[in-house]
Amino acid sequence: MAQIFHPRMNTLAKASIIGGVLFAAALGALGAVVDRSPYMTNQGVIRNQPIPFSHAHHVKGLGIDCRYCHTSVEHSGSAGFPSTKTCMTCHSQVYRDSDMLKPVRDSWEQNKPIVWNRVHNLADYVYFDHSIHVAKGVGCNTCHGPVDEMRLMWQHSTLQMDWCLSCHRKPEEFIRPKDEIYNMHYDPKAEAASRGTTVPEMQADLLKQYHIRAGQLTNCSICHR
Repeated sequence: MAQIFHPRMNTLAKASIIGGVLFAAALGALGAVVDRSPYMTNQGVIRNQPIPFSHAHHVKGLGIDCRYCHTSVEHSGSAGFPSTKTCMTCHSQVYRDSDMLKPVRDSWEQNKPIVWNRVHNLADYVYFDHSIHVAKGVGCNTCHGPVDEMRLMWQHSTLQMDWCLSCHRKPEEFIRPKDEIYNMHYDPKAEAASRGTTVPEMQADLLKQYHIRAGQLTNCSICHR
């Protein structure tokens, strides 16, 4: 029987198989890149707000503590949005006639809350509790980034599972003393030096103080309930 395919077709078949595998790998790599890009995660994206609130001005400029506006962060799953009353505590006297703050005055006069656009928005199937993270020594800027330098608020981290697990796998690298939780410029090396110890020793002490057992923090049911 005459040969149907030329011997060179064997080479073509092998090249096709290798090319297909490489194409599939490249496609998967591209998908991973897109999945972690700001297009999917919204990382670094500034949301339009009814009022261009500047954390840089209020936190860094005026020295206002995070808890003054986010009153429920220590005892609730949500950090909470500031009420209009909180805003008017100052702005009934300061910049009281500013056009930029008209939505605040309207909210106060009409007794209707300001509708802020959420910047950090987790998926519905993820359980996250601010209070437990604060209670275990996780600082605000660990997740939210340099808030005191943000003229307009944006999402600092990806909020994806691998980002969460990077902390849950090595919590000692992300926790700090309770009196440093709201410090936007916390330096573990400086803190350890002030305590007359090393960073690893301080981290080990904090794990004991907060009763954190690192091996159990990657259990699926902790975040997916």
